[in-house]
Amino acid sequence: MILLWGIAEERPLAAVRAALAAMGREAFVLDQRASLELSLELTVGKDVTGRIVGPSRSIDLSRVSAVYARPYDPTAIPTIARRGRGSAAFRHAVELHQAFRAWTEVTPARVVNRLAAMGSNSSKPYQAGLLKKLGFEVPETLVTTDPEAARGFLEAHPNAIYKSVSDVRSVVARVTPEHLERLADVAGCPTQFQAYVPGTDVRVHVVGERVFPVRIESRATDYRYPGEHAVERSITTLPDAIAELCVRAAHELSLPVAGIDLRHTDEGKWCCFEVNPSPAFPYFDLDGGIARAIAELLAEGGAT
Repeated sequence: MILLWGIAEERPLAAVRAALAAMGREAFVLDQRASLELSLELTVGKDVTGRIVGPSRSIDLSRVSAVYARPYDPTAIPTIARRGRGSAAFRHAVELHQAFRAWTEVTPARVVNRLAAMGSNSSKPYQAGLLKKLGFEVPETLVTTDPEAARGFLEAHPNAIYKSVSDVRSVVARVTPEHLERLADVAGCPTQFQAYVPGTDVRVHVVGERVFPVRIESRATDYRYPGEHAVERSITTLPDAIAELCVRAAHELSLPVAGIDLRHTDEGKWCCFEVNPSPAFPYFDLDGGIARAIAELLAEGGAT
């Protein structure tokens, strides 16, 4: 039995579900929007056993061989949020989420990905340090609350960018003269600056031992928010050493599936910006290969 945990229509989950169906493999969707109709029974002993009980079906968790986990914060799901934080229904949904998340951390089933393994992305500077130790080139970076330190870094690195320090999604943007006038503001919040790295973006998805690189051509600073700029995507290849490094990084971070942001520099080097532990891959899945590979990984089952 394969479980898909999240929102049924969310694109990554839907793509994996479709790929499993094409393989003739059944998957049970644990849709968070139906949390109020579900209950979870767990027994903790030598092993953790239990079952999910719904209106028309009960799932014995010992039969689960793999889980594809893309859960959302249950408090942000409309069917739950509108019940109100003080309600029994709201508490039920949150406790169900917490209990099932705990089960995914201890089950012998393959979990793509265990939520505990996603922690490195909560601090981008910390993750960058790990990537550098693995052998990746990483951009020169400064995280500071000192306006003068920021000014010195920006003088040394023209065209520098700034971005979120945490895993909260943000727009990567160039530092402009207007920003320089407001550098005093960094005293109130740690701000991350990075040297601008000229080159071409390559997004690499690692699935088990396989890599799926896509070349991205755009004049936008952040191709995810291109504005008026065009974005062209094409399947590409990686040098063997870089492909092996990507697989190694995913394994070291305990991520069966990972999205790795690289830039092939104008000098021919490969710079790594970050590893996304829960990649929304369909935008890059130009031939369906990523979804199929994830489905095959889930179908293999086994511990992760």
